[in-house]
Amino acid sequence: MARPYDLIVIGGGSGGIATANRAAGYGARCLLIEQGPLGGTCVNAGCVPKKVMWHAAQHAGSLKQARDYGFDIECKNFDWFLLKKNRDAYIQRLNEIYRHTLDRNGVEVRSGTASFAGANSVSLHGELLGAERILIATGAYPTIPNVPGAVLGITSDDFFALESQPERVAIIGSGYIAVELAGVFSALGTEVTLIARKDRLLRDFDATLAETLAAHYREQDIRLRWNCPIESLESAPGNKLTVHLEGGDRITGMDRVLWAIGRTPDTRGLNPQIAGINLDASGFVSTDQWQTTNIPHIFAVGDITGRARLTPVAIAAGRRLADRLFGGFTERKLDYRNIPTVVFAHPPIGAVGLTEEQARRCYGDDIRIYQGRFTPMTQALAKAGVKSLMKLITLGKEEKIIGCHIIGEGADEMLQGFAVAINMGASKKDFDNTVAIHPTNAEELVTLR
Repeated sequence: MARPYDLIVIGGGSGGIATANRAAGYGARCLLIEQGPLGGTCVNAGCVPKKVMWHAAQHAGSLKQARDYGFDIECKNFDWFLLKKNRDAYIQRLNEIYRHTLDRNGVEVRSGTASFAGANSVSLHGELLGAERILIATGAYPTIPNVPGAVLGITSDDFFALESQPERVAIIGSGYIAVELAGVFSALGTEVTLIARKDRLLRDFDATLAETLAAHYREQDIRLRWNCPIESLESAPGNKLTVHLEGGDRITGMDRVLWAIGRTPDTRGLNPQIAGINLDASGFVSTDQWQTTNIPHIFAVGDITGRARLTPVAIAAGRRLADRLFGGFTERKLDYRNIPTVVFAHPPIGAVGLTEEQARRCYGDDIRIYQGRFTPMTQALAKAGVKSLMKLITLGKEEKIIGCHIIGEGADEMLQGFAVAINMGASKKDFDNTVAIHPTNAEELVTLR
């Protein structure tokens, strides 16, 4: 069969689009196949609309604190539907921008679900399409557990379709999505119960950050339930829901129950076995350091690989892959170490490098911890200020910084610059020798003792 394309990209999310655009820039003939709106989860039901909701929640907090600064402000109501309408219009504009960029770069875009028909071909609406190389970038979708009544719950995708604000919500989970949506709901006035299967939030993050966030959420009247596996969901009178926990306990009177227990690799309809592609035990596409599957001309980037499931990671991996395959940069690949990440909780969390637990496991007593708590100036006049915490983990006599962990106002913005420094091998001395910008929150990282 003829192979008219240099690259077929299956999946029009952040990683797929970035790869196709970069490859086309080198002159490759590219086809991108996407079954939904362009932009994938991040643009349509993830990072972008989530951040809009986070900003709305931040505005709600600012309005509450305005009186402490002398403003006579009365917030009469909050219009959830208007916020959704404006947010959806913004997302639609982004979808159009993605389409125009792909068109401008000469990337052919087709709508539908692609299925492997062989190692060098895919089927789309019954048509066979061939390429020298194929990239899988289909991402992942929210997991719904196999328990009775599970379909009564909603997922993060459904959250963005809500046209009215529920009064009472139970969120089941303890990771990024669970804590982010819990903070948004609570700040906008919904009563929130957050149910974790184990004994803490954010198990992949430094324990100090998780404990601090839990304390903040209790202060915000978010109910936290630990060690509570879910037995079932049940409808109750008045369009309410009941959450049944293992052991016989139950949580009643919920308007919505939201599953945030993880994401499942999206190989629906893809039929990777036809091409002989290896999947791991969880169904993710296995790749090496070059994003290559066990089939030398088939690659994968983004959440479908199960590695560092973050939008910028998918973009960076895809662009480096295109550089290597079509740009002549034979050694280009993504370094998965020291990837900075932010949780848009209330307050936000930023982290890069090793947690204290990981550092002690790797280096034992050869590490030193610097940590400080403080009240940001914006909270100085507030009746209930939210304290910040910063933590540096250093290694050896030279005190090279191998971990930086922040929770508090501005954590999301300040981490980027510090991540650059840490990636370049900065030491505690380098931080100490940097003149502080006063008064700011970021100065605390260069004045820790």
